[in-house]
Amino acid sequence: MRKIVALLVLVVGFALQANAQEVKTVALEQTKGEFTQKSLTLNEGTYVFEISNNEVGHDVGFVLAPQGKTDEANHIKNAYVTSLVKNNGKSKSKKVTLTKGKYVYFCPLNPTPEYTLVVQ
Repeated sequence: MRKIVALLVLVVGFALQANAQEVKTVALEQTKGEFTQKSLTLNEGTYVFEISNNEVGHDVGFVLAPQGKTDEANHIKNAYVTSLVKNNGKSKSKKVTLTKGKYVYFCPLNPTPEYTLVVQ
């Protein structure tokens, strides 16, 4: 019986550890009129985007969309930050699962150019 309990504890521990490692955080910083990271290459997976506002002087946001489809209807809504990013503050998105392809990210409030995110 002890062996069974020990095995179950081990299996549950590995399962929790694997689940915790699934979501990766991508930290991006905005300054006046731009993101400091001009492009990203990620593997397929689940991500949370953490956006920093470094002295922009007003609130900023974050938009992620498939390349060539940047109108609001095609925005990946879970990638929006959960609250506007205050000056010198940070905010995170919800979990976003990305599949292979090309995307763009930008801030319509700053505003910034569109930057490329490639998922391989």
